[in-house]
Amino acid sequence: MNSTQEWQNVTWFEVDEHQLGQRIDNFLFSRLKGVPKSRIYRLIREGQVRVNKKRIKAETKLAIGDMIRVAPIRYEQKDESAVPVSDKVAQSLLSRVIYEDEGLMVVNKPSGIAVHGGSGVAYGLIEGLRAASGKKYLELIHRIDRDTSGLVMISKKRSTLKLLQDMLREHKIKKTYAAVVKGQVALDRQLIDAPLHRYELANGERRVRVSKEGKESKTQWNVAERFMHGTLVYASPLSGRTHQIRVHGLSIGHPLIGDDKYGHETEYKGPKPRRLCLHAMRLEIPGYPTIEAPLPEDMQSLVAQLRAQKADKVVVSAKDDE
Repeated sequence: MNSTQEWQNVTWFEVDEHQLGQRIDNFLFSRLKGVPKSRIYRLIREGQVRVNKKRIKAETKLAIGDMIRVAPIRYEQKDESAVPVSDKVAQSLLSRVIYEDEGLMVVNKPSGIAVHGGSGVAYGLIEGLRAASGKKYLELIHRIDRDTSGLVMISKKRSTLKLLQDMLREHKIKKTYAAVVKGQVALDRQLIDAPLHRYELANGERRVRVSKEGKESKTQWNVAERFMHGTLVYASPLSGRTHQIRVHGLSIGHPLIGDDKYGHETEYKGPKPRRLCLHAMRLEIPGYPTIEAPLPEDMQSLVAQLRAQKADKVVVSAKDDE
């Protein structure tokens, strides 16, 4: 059965102990293979996804025994099996595995590749790794934006998926990002505390803004190095909101360099970036060694160009971001 036909009837799912506490949107992403994320969000908004016969929101969390009903989905979508992952791409993805044990795989994702297929993307990181490794079970534990590079956690066992997603919900896993932002950030260290509200543009694209009606969101920013036209910052989100670091940077007048969604109109006279200057550089997971991915070459090159315009010293270590 191809992906055009697979979901054209009413579909039922029952939640077991492995999905306890999982958000309904994340649950559906991993099960409605081939259905674009934008379509899944629309199904939820329109009430075509019901949990125990009730309408729900994307952030609704599941309980054991919940019965999920998904209305028929009709759309044109190419069969994903018709787009095989090339040997070159497969080897490239496998070479980016930074850490692996019996239950967890951590990959240093390049900028420009989505973490999963859909919304016009033939395949993403997870599909590529499944094809490249031949492993029957691989699931994303969390997501980062397509244009963001860096560390992505992938489970090889359901028990690891539940354990680490529980840790994420309880804010026990510390994530640190390297970001290059516009202008010189004045404070060496600051906690950005600004609630974030997610909304949609007329074309269905998701955006985020600071709003009193938004959800509590906090990001710790530590300056690593200042330049004439920018600043290298180490940012640790203390909550897990969409586009959090990007919007928090904009909120204090320092949007990320290379961001075409937030703050692209802010003046910037430094070297031209190749992409969004945001990299997931470190994971600190209880019970695991600290996992790190060095700054990618394109961001290293940009930092070198910025540094050449005006040398400055590192004012705080990457490790001092408590």
